[in-house]
Amino acid sequence: MKYMTLNNGMKMPLLGLGTWDLRGQQCIDTVVDAIDVGYRLIDTAQMYGNEREISEGIKQSGINRHNLFITTKIYGNCQSYQKTKCAIIESLNNLQTDYLDLVLLHEPYHKEVEMYQALEDAYQQGIVKAIGISNYDERRFNSFIKYCHITPMVNQIENHVYYQKWKYQNYLEQNNIKVQAWAPLASSLKDISHEPILLEIGNKYHKTPQQIAIRFLIQRNISVIPKSKRKSRLQENIDIFDFTLSDEDINKIKQLDNNKTLFPWTNMF
Repeated sequence: MKYMTLNNGMKMPLLGLGTWDLRGQQCIDTVVDAIDVGYRLIDTAQMYGNEREISEGIKQSGINRHNLFITTKIYGNCQSYQKTKCAIIESLNNLQTDYLDLVLLHEPYHKEVEMYQALEDAYQQGIVKAIGISNYDERRFNSFIKYCHITPMVNQIENHVYYQKWKYQNYLEQNNIKVQAWAPLASSLKDISHEPILLEIGNKYHKTPQQIAIRFLIQRNISVIPKSKRKSRLQENIDIFDFTLSDEDINKIKQLDNNKTLFPWTNMF
């Protein structure tokens, strides 16, 4: 596994497991399989309702907790300082751990400033090792960041070959904030497996279009959290560290950028 360095010096894996619709035994089994093939970052959220299953999967895997990077996210049911503080403790209990590697605000909220202050305090207490935000576009980011005492380490946003966000990534990097991509394979809303440009480049490296799409983001130093329920696909998604896309490849993939979200609900923030 390869890592990126956050603005507090912490190392975060460049590839992890997304778990947004994993539930019950399937969630437990998927976490076990992911850890078995080499995943070291597990991304969950209180909104997903699967933190306890994530914990059980980690337990059954037998891995040492300190070898994992666990992310969770606080959502709209916790719109106050005190509610967010309690939510962090709830996640610690659900995940059966005495610290969380990364906690994010799941979306922009009306009470985001006091919610984030609770994250800052948890960070200073050491029960959260890194803090950040999710689904903040440039407008919402600019209105929010001036109230932060601790610069967010991560902004987790929609990012894939059809919505590449080069300028926004550069802007966040200038503010010492790393990008993590959700829906790095476009969540099946686009047929990546038959995308001609990705097929052409994949044939050159003996890789699938999905692997090319993931490598494209990784090579931009964007962390990715693709989700799969199949162990064979989990293995495929992580098998992207043994080749490098050329500048010509990158420029071809840039042609796929529509600069438009595949998830209209993100425009509501």
